[in-house]
Amino acid sequence: MRENDVRKRAFAMPLTSPAYPPGPYRFVDREYLIITYRTDPARLRAVVPEPLELDDRNPLVKYEFIRMPDSNGFGDYTESGQVIPISFRGHTGGYNHCMFLNDEGPIAGGRELWGFPKKLGQPTLRTEIDTLIGTLDYGPLRVATGTMGYKHREADLGQVKAALEEPNFLLKIIPHVDGSPRICELVEYRLEQIALKGAWTGPAALSLTPHALAPVADLPVLEIVSALHIRADLTLGLGRVAHDYLQEPARRPFRASERSLVT
Repeated sequence: MRENDVRKRAFAMPLTSPAYPPGPYRFVDREYLIITYRTDPARLRAVVPEPLELDDRNPLVKYEFIRMPDSNGFGDYTESGQVIPISFRGHTGGYNHCMFLNDEGPIAGGRELWGFPKKLGQPTLRTEIDTLIGTLDYGPLRVATGTMGYKHREADLGQVKAALEEPNFLLKIIPHVDGSPRICELVEYRLEQIALKGAWTGPAALSLTPHALAPVADLPVLEIVSALHIRADLTLGLGRVAHDYLQEPARRPFRASERSLVT
């Protein structure tokens, strides 16, 4: 194989049998259970990287269970993890803190293309009589269980669609062959071409169990704030580099209390 052939075919590994195809990545009948809860602000500050900013007065986490039965190139799989509401340069969005899923293609593609913090796990999302149930197992142990009353009340579709359209942020880390960081970037991506098919809210509960390698309980549940059940078709947009940790010094925006000290 000539060098030029390698360059032409070098999209993903392995070269002769890539773990995932080129995009676009379209999802049909994607289903979410999102439980928003209040947690310890000190725990959030310890895991959210600058220059992203937190609202210390409202320390929230969104725990997500996502069922994806029909996705271009990735197939049929389920995902679970935590997204932390943040702001970046004056705009609100979400920081993807951890994700667990049961399909090699989107694990490899998510990590290599965008920098999604994906690991292998066994999540589920299903309806059991009158209850929407999400679970996450890591190995033989149950580390998360979320429940919600099934379609108790319709949610505001405009507000839900606006939330889905907000930017999301990832910390992409690719090591060099010597183990040092070759890529260390804050990546921004968005969900695109969203066709919202329905959204509902209702009573919810969430239980997280400590685990050394699936530490979702490190952001403890102090109070359930809200819950959403969503069905939608959408496209996962490719990302852009929002901040390069290896090239740019951290530029933390002044907080309100600090601005008064600057002349």
